[in-house]
Amino acid sequence: MTDRSPALSRDPLTKRALELDALAAILPMDRRDRLAEILTDDDVATLKHLAKEGMGENSLRALASDLAYLEAWALAATGSPLPWPAPEALALKFVAQHLWDPARRESDPSHGMPDRIAAVLRADGLLRSDGPHAPATVRRRLSSWATLHHWKGVAGPFRSPALRSAIRLAVRATARPRTRKSEKAVTADVLERLLATCASDRLADARDAALLLVAFASGGRRRSEVAGLRVEQLIAEAPVPADPSDPESTALPCLSIRLGRTKTTAADADARVFLVGRPVEVLREWLSRADITKGPVFRAIDQWGGLDDKALTPQSVNGILKRRIALAGLDPKAFSAHGLRAGYLTEAARRGVSLQEAMQQSQHRSVQQAASYYNEAERRQGRAARLIV
Repeated sequence: MTDRSPALSRDPLTKRALELDALAAILPMDRRDRLAEILTDDDVATLKHLAKEGMGENSLRALASDLAYLEAWALAATGSPLPWPAPEALALKFVAQHLWDPARRESDPSHGMPDRIAAVLRADGLLRSDGPHAPATVRRRLSSWATLHHWKGVAGPFRSPALRSAIRLAVRATARPRTRKSEKAVTADVLERLLATCASDRLADARDAALLLVAFASGGRRRSEVAGLRVEQLIAEAPVPADPSDPESTALPCLSIRLGRTKTTAADADARVFLVGRPVEVLREWLSRADITKGPVFRAIDQWGGLDDKALTPQSVNGILKRRIALAGLDPKAFSAHGLRAGYLTEAARRGVSLQEAMQQSQHRSVQQAASYYNEAERRQGRAARLIV
């Protein structure tokens, strides 16, 4: 009699879940079992290949999320998993069901995503919006779909004139204004209110104060960059004068942060941003109190004050900000971690810092995007909006 190997006796669902365990440091493992139900064996193999090839963690995490949504939508809409390559008709169907005209929907219930498909996706926790999707979300998922075609070595329909035209016309039809990732910016005055809630001797207060100051002063770092910051990225620099025009003025502590791979920089790029003064002092105090000499800078702290060895997750960074917002008596719904990035540029504009200098610190790649904060600040202070006051 021949014994069957335990690995061979596992059902496909369990096998995929175990395969996803290999990506535990990247994918949201609290959803591992659900991902295993949605993704195919080929999908999981592709994600593991991309991880091995060195795709950035944030990019891979977003790609996995988009792939799970696409697979679930395809199954609900066609009764079958995603085909590779995808036919142009399926991509056009995806656009039609996610970008549509709410006014036309009132007179034509068949317009947009059918209620049956929406109900399936909503039950799976994959659909939260009752109206059309944000154009940026649809474009991102189509881009992820195209990326997966590329890595699988098959040609997709994503450059076809028909699809591009459909997207352009559908975006016009949605008439949905673009919204910021954080409704309100965490400017310097808001930041000071948050820091005031970190005034006790608790270890968590020291961590949160350092996290907020570093995230803001380093150019409004993204939450993933803050969560992934390591001691090895911190480089001590010579002190700098408080008044750059007076070398004899009080010397302020300074350090640089080597960013490594980010959304806008490559892993081998020598991109650096600088911290000067109070952020350096508060960060050093946190590291000293927590006795952190290597590894993740910002870590979880349990209810008894015990420090974890693992880094905070990007979601935890957002949670910390919202908790401090609430403690400061502000509305947590109006702020997110991206408000630190928006707040940095808004504050730089208010203080007359040149756009070029601010972008060197924020590492924005798009002048148009960074300039929007400057234009808004100038318009608020300008005369055009004050003809009648």
